[in-house]
Amino acid sequence: MEALTSPLTSALKRPAATLSSASAKAAIAGVLLLLAGAIFLMGVITAEALYPDVYTTHDNEISDLGATRPPDSITRQPSATIFNSIMVASGACVLGAAFMLHGAFLTKRVTLSTAALGIGMAGVGIFPGNVEGLHPLFALIAFLSAGLAALLTTRVQVAPFRYVSSALGVVVLVALAVGLAGENTVVFDELGDGGVERWIAYPAVLWIISFGGYLTAAETRRPD
Repeated sequence: MEALTSPLTSALKRPAATLSSASAKAAIAGVLLLLAGAIFLMGVITAEALYPDVYTTHDNEISDLGATRPPDSITRQPSATIFNSIMVASGACVLGAAFMLHGAFLTKRVTLSTAALGIGMAGVGIFPGNVEGLHPLFALIAFLSAGLAALLTTRVQVAPFRYVSSALGVVVLVALAVGLAGENTVVFDELGDGGVERWIAYPAVLWIISFGGYLTAAETRRPD
């Protein structure tokens, strides 16, 4: 039978004096991740509702809210300002969470994958869809690191959330592969560019929110 203790694997091996500090950092990271997910979801909903033109989840990428891709880029207000702002804000929250996670776990794979996710998200907002080259790069960083972070952070998780995190990571990476394959897949043709991208982005956001909730828990079982 597994003992009840702090959610921090590394903290279990530290002196008692540092345990509360590590737990507090994990909780702060959790709150920041929850905030990042909430900002993203509510911001996207708001930007979509206020988009002053036809916008569909089949044909339009989420980033079209900020600006469509070249050569005929279109920027629609107020959706562009809302979307770009919430991407920077949510990315900053994830970066802050990565900093707190480093203090809590002292595990590079957790810190770096989460930090890369935050950088990618913020970069999507700083460089909207009409910025050729940089926008696709930061979007790829965000998507890839989200899938990897969901898998790599299982090291500091316990079941059953460990399996949930792994499943979400796999979904993100498989959907990303479909998106990169583009029109060569039947799935892409059926779901459209927008649908496939949402199969990447929304499981990633679900992971951000669920991992945030996991970290804010007062106690959990000791990881194996």
